[in-house]
Amino acid sequence: MRERQGKSGMVTSFGRRAALLMAFVSVSACSDIRPLYEGPDAASVGNLTAQNRALRSVPEPDRRTVVAVYSFPDLTGQYKEREFVQTLSRAVPQAGEPLLINALQDAGEGRWFAVLDRASLQDVVQERQVIERMREQYRGETSVDPKVLGPLMHAGIILTGGIVGYDTNLQTGGVGARFLGIGANTEWKYDLVSVSLRAVSTETGEVLASVMARKPIASIKGQGDVFRYVELDKLLEAEVGASANEPRQIAVQQAIEKAVMGLIAEGTIRGVWRFADKSVQKSFIAGYRKQLFNGEYPQPFRVSAAPETRGAAHIPATRPVARPKPQPVRIERETRPESPAEAPPPAQNGEALG
Repeated sequence: MRERQGKSGMVTSFGRRAALLMAFVSVSACSDIRPLYEGPDAASVGNLTAQNRALRSVPEPDRRTVVAVYSFPDLTGQYKEREFVQTLSRAVPQAGEPLLINALQDAGEGRWFAVLDRASLQDVVQERQVIERMREQYRGETSVDPKVLGPLMHAGIILTGGIVGYDTNLQTGGVGARFLGIGANTEWKYDLVSVSLRAVSTETGEVLASVMARKPIASIKGQGDVFRYVELDKLLEAEVGASANEPRQIAVQQAIEKAVMGLIAEGTIRGVWRFADKSVQKSFIAGYRKQLFNGEYPQPFRVSAAPETRGAAHIPATRPVARPKPQPVRIERETRPESPAEAPPPAQNGEALG
């Protein structure tokens, strides 16, 4: 009898301790709650990824290249996965153009490309028309002075492509264990996003260089639980868990940044542009080829052929010419022969002509 009471006391003591532990965890969690707009959760422009730092550290070229970006669409056509419901939300971000423009401006800290945003070309043209109209109405100008409104820049190379693939659940897995009513398990999965980027000559339309880049998207979930009887009719049940999902926008951004680095290497190999330092250029290309072939170079190794278009990046800029000033127009009065009614009367016979 005493032994049974001792066991019951031990179980009761365990239940009390477990309850106190759960209460302490709950109080600690509540005390950590704070406004999400303060502290480390506030808006920020920092937190650069390792891929972005690598893009910014690309060695400088011999000269900047003017490129134009029109569109970088989502070509996958996929929607988010939802159970038992239909959704129209896309699986990947629809902001390809801003991400590409940002990556091009980050390349070598802006030393590689001068970017023309053609996605907003209609807005630029409309604003220029407003300027021309205002100067025409209030200054009487038939043509705008080039010093006031110069010509638009144009590029010899167009950068185009898109998000070409998004594959879900490429790899899934997990692990778990349970002992004496206490268990833990972990689940994970991998998705994959793929982007394509190519440089096209404005003059000939030839594809000068092309590259593909892929970025895995990781998701992991951990969970622990306690499920056991502390007394004959009393059950202790507790559960805790957390999950971490890599943002898809960050994954797409990293894939585009990697594609820009690959395009720099491919364009250098094909002679579209060059590095300022030849030794640095050689090292950069060697590192790119090592990643491209996974360290296993094909035998025999062949150098990529150069494009047929030569000097595609060098398009002369438009220079306004001096226009002659308009000369005042002289309006001459038209001379007409006099009518018979206006002519003087003829002289009469015998009338002196004095």
